[in-house]
Amino acid sequence: MARYIGPVFRQCRREGMKLFLKGERCHTEKCAVEKRNFAPGQHGKDRKPKLVGYGLQLREKQKARRYYQLLEGQFRNLFEKASAMKGITGENLLNMLERRLDSTMFRMGFATSRAQARQLVRHGHVNVNARRVDIPSYQVEPNDIIEIREASKKNPTILHARDATAHAPSPNWLEVDRENLRARVLQQPKREDLVQIQLNEQLIVELYSK
Repeated sequence: MARYIGPVFRQCRREGMKLFLKGERCHTEKCAVEKRNFAPGQHGKDRKPKLVGYGLQLREKQKARRYYQLLEGQFRNLFEKASAMKGITGENLLNMLERRLDSTMFRMGFATSRAQARQLVRHGHVNVNARRVDIPSYQVEPNDIIEIREASKKNPTILHARDATAHAPSPNWLEVDRENLRARVLQQPKREDLVQIQLNEQLIVELYSK
């Protein structure tokens, strides 16, 4: 499966904000956004273009795509599904992005980054409703039970991630049992539950609607 394998801190610097792509390092002084808060490249310090219209829409789409670490094709496919659903397209899109199994694992606090969560899913460490699911894009639904498989509950990577994220509150749409490494999906995530995401999803809708 294709994936981005370049330096992820360049993506944070390009967007001018922390996208939390490197787990614990993003919370330390080693974070590249803290050390070099300007665009990457030879002229990053000198060029600060004024963004209007299409430029604003493109940057917002790139920010969302990089935040959830998806390729363009994956992101576009999700948008097409969101636009075919009832309701507000932008909110539908964020809902589907959050309900991806890798993103849900990250929100549960059993991985320090989405990349780590995706790897745990792909390597078969996760059960959904007592069945192993190794597809990161799997969409969880209300009342689903997501848990670390019994054979993986002593995995040092998972235990370290759980301890490292102990200070972070669980989202309102998840009921997390950190001790037993499991969670239940209480409801569909709502836009007000995603206030930590600094995105203007309407700009993404406008971009793809052209």
